[in-house]
Amino acid sequence: MGMTITEKILAAHCGQDKVSPGDLIMAKIDIALGNDITAPIAIKEFKSIGAAKVFDKERVVLVPDHFTPNKDIQSAEQVCTLRNFSREQDITNYFEIGRMGVEHALLPEQGLVVPGDVIIGADSHTCTYGALGAFSTGVGSTDLGAAMATGETWFKVPESIKFIFTGKLNKWVTGKDLILYTIGKIGVDGALYKAMEFCGETIDNLSIEARMTMANMAIEAGGKNGIFKADDITLEYVNARAKRPYKVYESDPDAHYAQVYEFDCKDIEPQVAFPHLPSNCRSISDVGNVTIDQSVIGSCTNGRISDLREAAEVIKGRKVAKGVRLIVIPATQEIYKQAMKEGLLDIFIDAEAAVSTPTCGPCLGGHMGILAAGERAIATTNRNFVGRMGSPKSEVYLSNPAIAAASAVLGRIGSPDEL
Repeated sequence: MGMTITEKILAAHCGQDKVSPGDLIMAKIDIALGNDITAPIAIKEFKSIGAAKVFDKERVVLVPDHFTPNKDIQSAEQVCTLRNFSREQDITNYFEIGRMGVEHALLPEQGLVVPGDVIIGADSHTCTYGALGAFSTGVGSTDLGAAMATGETWFKVPESIKFIFTGKLNKWVTGKDLILYTIGKIGVDGALYKAMEFCGETIDNLSIEARMTMANMAIEAGGKNGIFKADDITLEYVNARAKRPYKVYESDPDAHYAQVYEFDCKDIEPQVAFPHLPSNCRSISDVGNVTIDQSVIGSCTNGRISDLREAAEVIKGRKVAKGVRLIVIPATQEIYKQAMKEGLLDIFIDAEAAVSTPTCGPCLGGHMGILAAGERAIATTNRNFVGRMGSPKSEVYLSNPAIAAASAVLGRIGSPDEL
Protein backbone atom coordinates (compact mmCIF):
# COMPACT_ATOMS: atom_id res chain seq x y z
CA MET A 1 0.00 0.00 0.00
CA GLY A 2 1.34 3.41 -0.98
CA MET A 3 1.30 6.64 1.00
CA THR A 4 -0.41 10.00 0.58
CA ILE A 5 1.48 13.32 0.41
CA THR A 6 0.70 13.96 4.06
CA GLU A 7 1.94 10.53 5.15
CA LYS A 8 5.15 10.88 3.13
CA ILE A 9 6.00 14.26 4.62
CA LEU A 10 5.37 13.05 8.17
CA ALA A 11 7.39 9.88 7.58
CA ALA A 12 10.36 11.92 6.33
CA HIS A 13 10.19 14.20 9.38
CA CYS A 14 10.07 11.39 11.92
CA GLY A 15 12.86 9.38 10.30
CA GLN A 16 10.72 6.44 9.19
CA ASP A 17 10.29 4.85 5.80
CA LYS A 18 6.55 4.53 6.25
CA VAL A 19 3.78 5.77 8.53
CA SER A 20 0.11 4.82 8.60
CA PRO A 21 -3.01 6.64 9.83
CA GLY A 22 -3.29 6.39 13.61
CA ASP A 23 0.47 6.13 14.23
CA LEU A 24 1.78 8.37 17.00
CA ILE A 25 5.04 10.02 15.94
CA MET A 26 7.54 12.64 17.02
CA ALA A 27 8.39 14.80 14.02
CA LYS A 28 10.96 17.49 13.43
CA ILE A 29 9.45 20.80 12.40
CA ASP A 30 10.64 23.32 9.84
CA ILE A 31 8.71 26.37 11.10
CA ALA A 32 7.14 27.23 14.48
CA LEU A 33 4.79 30.21 14.16
CA GLY A 34 3.14 32.42 16.75
CA ASN A 35 1.11 35.64 16.73
CA ASP A 36 0.31 38.36 19.23
CA ILE A 37 -2.56 36.40 20.81
CA THR A 38 -1.01 32.95 21.05
CA ALA A 39 2.75 33.50 21.30
CA PRO A 40 2.77 35.26 24.71
CA ILE A 41 1.37 32.06 26.26
CA ALA A 42 3.90 29.95 24.32
CA ILE A 43 6.75 32.18 25.51
CA LYS A 44 5.59 31.78 29.11
CA GLU A 45 5.59 27.99 28.70
CA PHE A 46 8.98 28.09 26.95
CA LYS A 47 10.45 29.84 29.97
CA SER A 48 8.61 27.67 32.50
CA ILE A 49 10.40 24.53 31.25
CA GLY A 50 13.76 26.23 31.71
CA ALA A 51 14.58 26.58 28.03
CA ALA A 52 17.39 29.03 27.36
CA LYS A 53 17.46 29.19 23.57
CA VAL A 54 15.02 28.50 20.76
CA PHE A 55 15.95 25.48 18.65
CA ASP A 56 16.68 27.68 15.62
CA LYS A 57 16.35 31.46 15.49
CA GLU A 58 15.67 31.24 11.73
CA ARG A 59 12.79 28.77 12.13
CA VAL A 60 10.79 30.43 14.91
CA VAL A 61 8.56 33.06 13.29
CA LEU A 62 6.62 35.67 15.28
CA VAL A 63 4.02 37.89 13.63
CA PRO A 64 1.92 40.35 15.63
CA ASP A 65 -1.11 40.75 13.37
CA HIS A 66 -4.38 40.19 15.25
CA PHE A 67 -4.62 43.33 17.38
CA THR A 68 -2.10 45.45 15.50
CA PRO A 69 -1.75 48.36 15.25
CA ASN A 70 -2.37 47.90 18.97
CA LYS A 71 -5.96 48.70 19.87
CA ASP A 72 -5.48 49.07 23.63
CA ILE A 73 -3.01 48.69 26.49
CA GLN A 74 -3.48 44.94 26.81
CA SER A 75 -2.75 44.30 23.14
CA ALA A 76 0.27 46.59 23.33
CA GLU A 77 1.59 44.54 26.25
CA GLN A 78 1.10 41.30 24.31
CA VAL A 79 3.08 42.61 21.35
CA CYS A 80 5.72 43.93 23.71
CA THR A 81 6.17 40.36 25.00
CA LEU A 82 6.87 39.17 21.44
CA ARG A 83 9.20 42.08 20.75
CA ASN A 84 11.26 41.54 23.89
CA PHE A 85 11.48 37.77 23.36
CA SER A 86 12.58 38.31 19.76
CA ARG A 87 15.36 40.60 20.94
CA GLU A 88 16.45 38.17 23.66
CA GLN A 89 16.53 35.25 21.24
CA ASP A 90 17.78 37.22 18.23
CA ILE A 91 14.80 35.94 16.23
CA THR A 92 15.41 36.61 12.53
CA ASN A 93 11.78 36.52 11.45
CA TYR A 94 10.00 38.87 13.80
CA PHE A 95 7.70 41.13 11.79
CA GLU A 96 6.93 44.47 13.41
CA ILE A 97 4.46 47.08 12.13
CA GLY A 98 5.73 48.38 8.80
CA ARG A 99 7.19 44.96 7.97
CA MET A 100 4.32 42.80 9.13
CA GLY A 101 1.34 41.37 7.36
CA VAL A 102 -1.41 38.91 8.12
CA GLU A 103 0.72 35.89 9.06
CA HIS A 104 -0.66 33.32 6.63
CA ALA A 105 -0.27 35.67 3.67
CA LEU A 106 3.12 36.91 4.86
CA LEU A 107 5.04 33.65 5.29
CA PRO A 108 4.51 32.32 1.74
CA GLU A 109 5.21 35.76 0.29
CA GLN A 110 8.50 35.94 2.20
CA GLY A 111 9.59 32.47 1.05
CA LEU A 112 9.63 31.13 4.61
CA VAL A 113 7.52 28.06 3.83
CA VAL A 114 8.31 25.63 1.04
CA PRO A 115 7.02 22.28 -0.30
CA GLY A 116 7.65 19.26 1.93
CA ASP A 117 7.80 21.29 5.15
CA VAL A 118 6.22 20.44 8.48
CA ILE A 119 4.88 23.69 9.88
CA ILE A 120 3.04 24.28 13.13
CA GLY A 121 1.47 27.50 14.28
CA ALA A 122 -0.56 28.50 17.29
CA ASP A 123 -3.34 29.62 14.97
CA SER A 124 -5.90 27.29 13.44
CA HIS A 125 -5.49 28.68 9.91
CA THR A 126 -1.85 27.58 9.76
CA CYS A 127 -3.19 24.91 7.39
CA THR A 128 -2.91 27.58 4.65
CA TYR A 129 0.58 26.39 3.70
CA GLY A 130 -0.73 23.11 2.38
CA ALA A 131 -1.29 25.09 -0.81
CA LEU A 132 2.48 24.86 -1.33
CA GLY A 133 2.62 21.10 -0.80
CA ALA A 134 3.58 21.34 2.89
CA PHE A 135 2.06 19.67 5.95
CA SER A 136 0.90 22.54 8.12
CA THR A 137 -1.49 22.59 11.03
CA GLY A 138 -2.57 24.58 14.05
CA VAL A 139 -1.48 23.65 17.58
CA GLY A 140 -2.04 24.96 21.09
CA SER A 141 0.25 27.54 22.64
CA THR A 142 1.74 24.98 25.04
CA ASP A 143 2.74 22.74 22.13
CA LEU A 144 4.22 25.76 20.38
CA GLY A 145 6.25 26.69 23.45
CA ALA A 146 7.71 23.18 23.67
CA ALA A 147 8.43 23.08 19.95
CA MET A 148 10.23 26.43 20.06
CA ALA A 149 12.61 24.82 22.54
CA THR A 150 13.00 21.35 21.00
CA GLY A 151 12.32 21.74 17.27
CA GLU A 152 9.89 18.86 17.26
CA THR A 153 6.35 17.92 18.24
CA TRP A 154 4.07 14.91 18.25
CA PHE A 155 1.29 14.01 15.84
CA LYS A 156 -1.19 11.25 15.28
CA VAL A 157 -0.90 10.55 11.56
CA PRO A 158 -4.26 11.54 10.04
CA GLU A 159 -6.32 9.63 7.53
CA SER A 160 -6.70 11.41 4.18
CA ILE A 161 -9.79 12.38 2.21
CA LYS A 162 -9.43 13.10 -1.50
CA PHE A 163 -11.48 15.89 -3.11
CA ILE A 164 -11.52 15.80 -6.92
CA PHE A 165 -12.76 18.88 -8.79
CA THR A 166 -13.51 18.70 -12.51
CA GLY A 167 -14.91 21.10 -15.10
CA LYS A 168 -14.55 24.80 -15.82
CA LEU A 169 -15.32 27.39 -13.17
CA ASN A 170 -18.43 29.49 -13.71
CA LYS A 171 -18.19 33.29 -13.80
CA TRP A 172 -17.28 34.85 -10.43
CA VAL A 173 -16.53 31.42 -8.92
CA THR A 174 -13.19 31.23 -7.06
CA GLY A 175 -11.28 29.03 -4.67
CA LYS A 176 -13.35 30.53 -1.86
CA ASP A 177 -16.49 29.16 -3.47
CA LEU A 178 -14.97 25.72 -3.98
CA ILE A 179 -14.06 25.40 -0.31
CA LEU A 180 -17.36 26.84 0.93
CA TYR A 181 -19.21 24.44 -1.37
CA THR A 182 -17.11 21.56 -0.01
CA ILE A 183 -17.75 22.51 3.61
CA GLY A 184 -21.43 22.88 2.81
CA LYS A 185 -21.49 19.34 1.46
CA ILE A 186 -19.55 17.56 4.22
CA GLY A 187 -20.23 19.79 7.26
CA VAL A 188 -17.99 21.47 9.80
CA ASP A 189 -16.83 18.11 11.15
CA GLY A 190 -16.88 16.21 7.86
CA ALA A 191 -13.08 15.97 7.76
CA LEU A 192 -12.44 15.83 11.50
CA TYR A 193 -8.72 15.22 12.12
CA LYS A 194 -8.20 14.21 8.51
CA ALA A 195 -5.94 15.49 5.75
CA MET A 196 -8.00 17.14 3.00
CA GLU A 197 -6.18 16.52 -0.28
CA PHE A 198 -7.39 18.61 -3.23
CA CYS A 199 -6.84 17.52 -6.82
CA GLY A 200 -8.43 17.22 -10.28
CA GLU A 201 -8.30 19.14 -13.54
CA THR A 202 -9.88 22.24 -12.01
CA ILE A 203 -7.29 22.34 -9.25
CA ASP A 204 -4.50 21.86 -11.79
CA ASN A 205 -5.52 25.19 -13.35
CA LEU A 206 -6.15 27.03 -10.09
CA SER A 207 -3.85 29.86 -9.04
CA ILE A 208 -1.63 29.44 -5.99
CA GLU A 209 -3.59 32.20 -4.23
CA ALA A 210 -6.89 30.36 -4.78
CA ARG A 211 -5.28 27.22 -3.41
CA MET A 212 -4.17 29.11 -0.31
CA THR A 213 -7.78 30.17 0.26
CA MET A 214 -8.93 26.55 0.05
CA ALA A 215 -6.19 25.17 2.31
CA ASN A 216 -6.80 28.01 4.77
CA MET A 217 -10.38 26.89 5.37
CA ALA A 218 -9.71 23.15 5.71
CA ILE A 219 -10.00 23.67 9.45
CA GLU A 220 -13.58 24.88 8.95
CA ALA A 221 -14.45 21.29 7.93
CA GLY A 222 -12.53 19.97 10.96
CA GLY A 223 -9.50 19.03 8.85
CA LYS A 224 -6.12 18.44 10.42
CA ASN A 225 -4.58 19.94 7.29
CA GLY A 226 -5.40 20.82 3.70
CA ILE A 227 -2.86 19.93 1.02
CA PHE A 228 -2.19 20.19 -2.72
CA LYS A 229 0.47 18.52 -4.84
CA ALA A 230 3.27 20.97 -5.64
CA ASP A 231 3.02 21.33 -9.43
CA ASP A 232 4.45 23.76 -11.97
CA ILE A 233 2.18 26.58 -10.75
CA THR A 234 3.41 25.98 -7.19
CA LEU A 235 7.06 25.81 -8.16
CA GLU A 236 6.90 29.00 -10.21
CA TYR A 237 5.59 30.77 -7.09
CA VAL A 238 8.03 29.09 -4.70
CA ASN A 239 11.18 29.42 -6.80
CA ALA A 240 10.78 33.18 -6.96
CA ARG A 241 10.77 33.39 -3.14
CA ALA A 242 12.21 30.30 -1.41
CA LYS A 243 14.79 30.98 1.26
CA ARG A 244 15.98 27.35 1.41
CA PRO A 245 15.96 24.03 -0.49
CA TYR A 246 12.84 21.89 -0.52
CA LYS A 247 11.53 18.46 -1.54
CA VAL A 248 8.32 17.78 -3.46
CA TYR A 249 6.10 14.87 -2.47
CA GLU A 250 3.05 13.44 -4.19
CA SER A 251 0.61 10.69 -3.33
CA ASP A 252 1.19 7.18 -4.63
CA PRO A 253 -1.39 5.81 -7.08
CA ASP A 254 -2.29 3.08 -4.57
CA ALA A 255 -2.47 5.37 -1.52
CA HIS A 256 -5.45 4.71 0.73
CA TYR A 257 -8.13 7.35 1.32
CA ALA A 258 -10.82 7.21 3.98
CA GLN A 259 -13.23 8.81 1.49
CA VAL A 260 -13.20 10.27 -2.01
CA TYR A 261 -15.49 13.11 -3.12
CA GLU A 262 -15.93 14.26 -6.72
CA PHE A 263 -17.43 17.65 -7.59
CA ASP A 264 -18.31 18.96 -11.07
CA CYS A 265 -17.64 22.71 -11.06
CA LYS A 266 -20.38 23.40 -13.59
CA ASP A 267 -22.76 22.85 -10.67
CA ILE A 268 -21.07 25.41 -8.42
CA GLU A 269 -22.23 29.05 -8.25
CA PRO A 270 -20.69 31.72 -6.03
CA GLN A 271 -21.41 30.67 -2.45
CA VAL A 272 -22.56 32.59 0.61
CA ALA A 273 -22.25 31.07 4.08
CA PHE A 274 -25.13 32.20 6.28
CA PRO A 275 -24.85 32.58 10.07
CA HIS A 276 -23.62 30.99 12.13
CA LEU A 277 -21.52 28.27 10.46
CA PRO A 278 -19.25 28.15 7.38
CA SER A 279 -21.20 25.04 6.35
CA ASN A 280 -24.52 26.92 6.17
CA CYS A 281 -23.95 27.66 2.49
CA ARG A 282 -26.31 28.80 -0.23
CA SER A 283 -25.70 29.52 -3.88
CA ILE A 284 -25.90 33.23 -4.71
CA SER A 285 -29.12 32.65 -6.66
CA ASP A 286 -30.75 31.30 -3.49
CA VAL A 287 -29.71 34.09 -1.10
CA GLY A 288 -32.84 36.25 -1.29
CA ASN A 289 -33.02 39.80 0.06
CA VAL A 290 -30.41 40.13 2.83
CA THR A 291 -29.49 43.74 3.59
CA ILE A 292 -26.08 44.54 5.07
CA ASP A 293 -24.44 47.22 7.17
CA GLN A 294 -20.81 46.34 6.46
CA SER A 295 -18.60 44.58 3.94
CA VAL A 296 -15.04 43.48 4.74
CA ILE A 297 -12.55 42.47 2.05
CA GLY A 298 -9.31 41.07 3.45
CA SER A 299 -7.97 38.51 5.97
CA CYS A 300 -5.62 35.52 5.67
CA THR A 301 -8.28 33.94 3.46
CA ASN A 302 -8.88 36.65 0.85
CA GLY A 303 -6.60 39.64 1.34
CA ARG A 304 -4.15 38.89 -1.47
CA ILE A 305 -3.56 40.97 -4.59
CA SER A 306 -5.80 38.79 -6.78
CA ASP A 307 -8.61 39.27 -4.27
CA LEU A 308 -8.21 43.05 -4.35
CA ARG A 309 -8.12 43.05 -8.14
CA GLU A 310 -11.32 41.03 -8.23
CA ALA A 311 -13.07 43.41 -5.84
CA ALA A 312 -11.78 46.49 -7.69
CA GLU A 313 -13.04 45.14 -11.00
CA VAL A 314 -16.52 44.98 -9.54
CA ILE A 315 -16.53 48.29 -7.70
CA LYS A 316 -14.70 50.50 -10.21
CA GLY A 317 -16.70 53.63 -11.05
CA ARG A 318 -19.36 52.84 -8.46
CA LYS A 319 -20.13 54.02 -4.93
CA VAL A 320 -20.71 52.07 -1.75
CA ALA A 321 -24.42 52.16 -0.88
CA LYS A 322 -25.52 54.77 1.62
CA GLY A 323 -25.57 53.28 5.09
CA VAL A 324 -22.99 50.58 4.25
CA ARG A 325 -19.37 50.54 5.40
CA LEU A 326 -16.81 48.91 3.09
CA ILE A 327 -13.48 48.09 4.73
CA VAL A 328 -10.62 46.86 2.53
CA ILE A 329 -7.53 45.35 4.17
CA PRO A 330 -4.53 44.32 2.04
CA ALA A 331 -2.96 41.34 3.78
CA THR A 332 0.70 42.47 3.62
CA GLN A 333 2.75 45.59 3.00
CA GLU A 334 3.82 44.22 -0.39
CA ILE A 335 0.21 43.64 -1.39
CA TYR A 336 -0.65 47.16 -0.20
CA LYS A 337 2.15 48.61 -2.35
CA GLN A 338 1.15 46.57 -5.39
CA ALA A 339 -2.48 47.61 -5.00
CA MET A 340 -1.34 51.22 -4.81
CA LYS A 341 0.78 50.89 -7.97
CA GLU A 342 -2.12 49.37 -9.87
CA GLY A 343 -4.52 52.13 -8.79
CA LEU A 344 -6.71 49.73 -6.82
CA LEU A 345 -6.61 51.86 -3.69
CA ASP A 346 -7.84 54.85 -5.70
CA ILE A 347 -10.76 52.74 -6.93
CA PHE A 348 -11.71 51.74 -3.38
CA ILE A 349 -11.33 55.23 -1.93
CA ASP A 350 -13.23 56.82 -4.82
CA ALA A 351 -16.02 54.35 -4.05
CA GLU A 352 -15.95 55.68 -0.45
CA ALA A 353 -14.41 52.59 1.12
CA ALA A 354 -11.92 52.66 4.00
CA VAL A 355 -8.51 51.10 3.30
CA SER A 356 -6.53 49.78 6.28
CA THR A 357 -2.95 48.82 7.02
CA PRO A 358 -2.55 45.01 7.21
CA THR A 359 -4.33 43.52 10.23
CA CYS A 360 -6.56 40.61 11.22
CA GLY A 361 -8.65 43.19 13.13
CA PRO A 362 -12.30 42.63 12.18
CA CYS A 363 -12.04 38.92 11.37
CA LEU A 364 -11.85 37.91 15.02
CA GLY A 365 -13.83 40.84 16.38
CA GLY A 366 -10.66 42.62 17.48
CA HIS A 367 -10.93 46.09 15.94
CA MET A 368 -11.21 47.90 12.59
CA GLY A 369 -14.83 46.92 12.00
CA ILE A 370 -16.69 45.62 15.05
CA LEU A 371 -20.42 45.00 14.64
CA ALA A 372 -23.14 46.32 16.94
CA ALA A 373 -26.18 44.30 17.96
CA GLY A 374 -28.51 43.73 15.03
CA GLU A 375 -25.91 44.59 12.37
CA ARG A 376 -25.03 42.34 9.43
CA ALA A 377 -21.73 42.05 7.60
CA ILE A 378 -20.61 40.18 4.55
CA ALA A 379 -16.92 39.32 4.69
CA THR A 380 -14.22 37.46 2.80
CA THR A 381 -13.02 36.08 6.13
CA ASN A 382 -13.18 32.44 7.21
CA ARG A 383 -15.56 32.21 10.17
CA ASN A 384 -19.04 33.44 10.94
CA PHE A 385 -19.65 32.02 14.42
CA VAL A 386 -21.90 33.80 16.92
CA GLY A 387 -20.15 37.02 17.98
CA ARG A 388 -17.19 36.43 15.66
CA MET A 389 -17.09 40.04 14.44
CA GLY A 390 -18.56 41.79 17.44
CA SER A 391 -21.91 41.62 19.21
CA PRO A 392 -23.36 38.10 19.67
CA LYS A 393 -26.53 39.63 18.27
CA SER A 394 -24.83 40.52 14.98
CA GLU A 395 -24.60 38.35 11.87
CA VAL A 396 -21.68 37.52 9.56
CA TYR A 397 -22.04 36.12 6.03
CA LEU A 398 -19.01 34.72 4.16
CA SER A 399 -18.31 35.14 0.44
CA ASN A 400 -15.65 35.71 -2.17
CA PRO A 401 -14.33 39.26 -2.86
CA ALA A 402 -16.51 39.89 -5.94
CA ILE A 403 -19.70 39.11 -4.02
CA ALA A 404 -18.54 41.20 -1.04
CA ALA A 405 -17.77 44.15 -3.33
CA ALA A 406 -21.05 43.89 -5.24
CA SER A 407 -22.96 43.63 -1.98
CA ALA A 408 -21.35 46.82 -0.70
CA VAL A 409 -22.68 48.66 -3.75
CA LEU A 410 -26.10 47.02 -3.72
CA GLY A 411 -26.62 47.43 0.03
CA ARG A 412 -27.65 43.78 0.16
CA ILE A 413 -25.99 40.47 -0.62
CA GLY A 414 -25.88 40.10 -4.37
CA SER A 415 -23.86 39.31 -7.49
CA PRO A 416 -21.77 41.60 -9.70
CA ASP A 417 -24.14 40.61 -12.50
CA GLU A 418 -26.83 42.68 -10.78
CA LEU A 419 -24.86 45.92 -11.06
